[in-house]
Amino acid sequence: MTTTLRPTEPLQRNDDGTRSRRYQVCVNGRPVGVVHLGTHPVFGDTVARISELRIEEADRRRGRGTVAALAAEEVARGWGCRRIEVSVAGDAGPALRLATTLGYVVRNRGMEKVLGAAPPGLPPGSRGRPLTEAEYGSWLVESHEGYVRSWAERGVPEAEARAKSERDHATLLPDGLRTPDVFLSVLEHEGIPVGTLWMASREGRAYVYNVKTDAAHRGRGHGRTLMLLAEVQAIEAGYRAIGLNVFAGNAPAERLYESLGYETRQYALYKTLL
Repeated sequence: MTTTLRPTEPLQRNDDGTRSRRYQVCVNGRPVGVVHLGTHPVFGDTVARISELRIEEADRRRGRGTVAALAAEEVARGWGCRRIEVSVAGDAGPALRLATTLGYVVRNRGMEKVLGAAPPGLPPGSRGRPLTEAEYGSWLVESHEGYVRSWAERGVPEAEARAKSERDHATLLPDGLRTPDVFLSVLEHEGIPVGTLWMASREGRAYVYNVKTDAAHRGRGHGRTLMLLAEVQAIEAGYRAIGLNVFAGNAPAERLYESLGYETRQYALYKTLL
């Protein structure tokens, strides 16, 4: 049997500058699923994104999804794309296995925790305070450079990673410390600054954008305390859920978040197109 992609619409030119097209997955001409392929709204025309790949239940577990994904990659190559990305729901085990079998690499995970009504206590000697204007400049530089490194180490060319970091920081912190619904905090332990926390409102929940323990104070539980501080601030601000992103390969952070009750909602994967 022959599995192919059949376009169901002309190539679309979207308002955000991306291209996209929908396809039927066909077996000997019989429709068995759909694929929606486009270029990336952030990284541009050289990066493709599979936003939907679905095979009908009766035709699953027969390799249809594998062939459809490979066919989508060929279309992306024809568009001149050098990389392709896909997102998979945290509970979609078969889809995650398919993607990794095809050579896709997990770049990061979106995680979330449902919060209780009462804020947790911080360890004795630990307290949070607002980041000051005097501290903001150096913090911003460190946040920017760390963000660039995280993306560049995971398949994104440095120039693209740097442009993304500049764009994201400008969008999320347009007024610096005075940006509404943003919490920029310093964790102190026995009066000594040991780490920083950046949390903000996002889609109706609290979201941790950056948490960092200073190098000289790592291995002493301050990362856990910073995450507890995030919960305190979120609950006191009226949020009932808190989300975050963790990059693959950051094993200490992954273990910490899992131990605190965060659950994976989404995997983001990428593959270099040769």
